[in-house]
Amino acid sequence: MNQKKIEGSLNREMRVRPIKQGTVIDHITAGQALNVLKILGISGTTTAVVSVAMNVPSEAMGSKDIVKIEDRELEQEEVDRVSLIAPNATINIIRDFEVVEKYRVDLPERLEGVMKCDNPNCISNTSEPVISKFTVNKKPVELRCIYCDNVISQGITEHLI
Repeated sequence: MNQKKIEGSLNREMRVRPIKQGTVIDHITAGQALNVLKILGISGTTTAVVSVAMNVPSEAMGSKDIVKIEDRELEQEEVDRVSLIAPNATINIIRDFEVVEKYRVDLPERLEGVMKCDNPNCISNTSEPVISKFTVNKKPVELRCIYCDNVISQGITEHLI
């Protein structure tokens, strides 16, 4: 076998096996897959089968990350969380090894109960029964607390509830 044929077959090999049921989060910004797991509450103690591919070559993005979660379909709140750190991600719902639904995440205009305001004087950080609420600016991603106007634009994963 000549060298070109060998290289070509290596480029087409599967890096992660297909799943029967579950969710594939594709087009995650390179290096963010572990943060996606964190915001979905998936840790090393999970019993779920999870596949993570990082820095996978991508024509559109240069490189990307991919997360596959077997036997779990994401709720809308979880998709909203993913959109905070992977605004170009696509969600693929898999049933019987087939993609039955595919869509791009979209940052919502408002987030409730997802983030914690980093202003210690904000009413959402007191013993009052107040749910944190933020308005969302999409480019660049900025979250503005509706109670105190504090803006969070960096370290978003550290503020997730």
